[in-house]
Amino acid sequence: MKFFSGFSLQNEEYLFEEYINASAYTVCGFSYGAIKALDYVKKQIELGNRVDKLQLFSPAFFQTKGKKFKKLQLMGYKKDKINYMKSFLSLCFKPYEQKIIQNYETEYSELDELLNYDWSLQDFKYLINKGLHVEVYLGGEDKIIDVEGAREFFLQVSTVTYIKNANHFLQIN
Repeated sequence: MKFFSGFSLQNEEYLFEEYINASAYTVCGFSYGAIKALDYVKKQIELGNRVDKLQLFSPAFFQTKGKKFKKLQLMGYKKDKINYMKSFLSLCFKPYEQKIIQNYETEYSELDELLNYDWSLQDFKYLINKGLHVEVYLGGEDKIIDVEGAREFFLQVSTVTYIKNANHFLQIN
């Protein structure tokens, strides 16, 4: 099993243990890591390597957000990266708190990529036709992504588990 971490994070995999399929042929990604996991799986499939399952936890889904929202996020990051990241992480956990390891060595380009990434139905359909099973997990109380937009999008190409009272880290009270 291969896991891709979220934006500015490391070692948060343990938060998703109850959902992760630990098979050697499973690839998982959380938030920004979901983008990286999908890209990795596409490359593996193109190379003829076996991947059975792709698990996306709270995938960074911002394609329904306007240009103004994205521009403000990027400007806030450029202006004061440390405070932006503290605020970002705080929103990830609301309404619950937990300490995880955060890496402030993030790049502007990573934030730009996650805000402007376009999830493609065509990519998923191609992978599904190659035998890949896709699972998406969303928290109903997620303060980071457009949960309803993500749910609507991913229901077209995956099994979606919607956890009503969960935050971005899929924690419930």
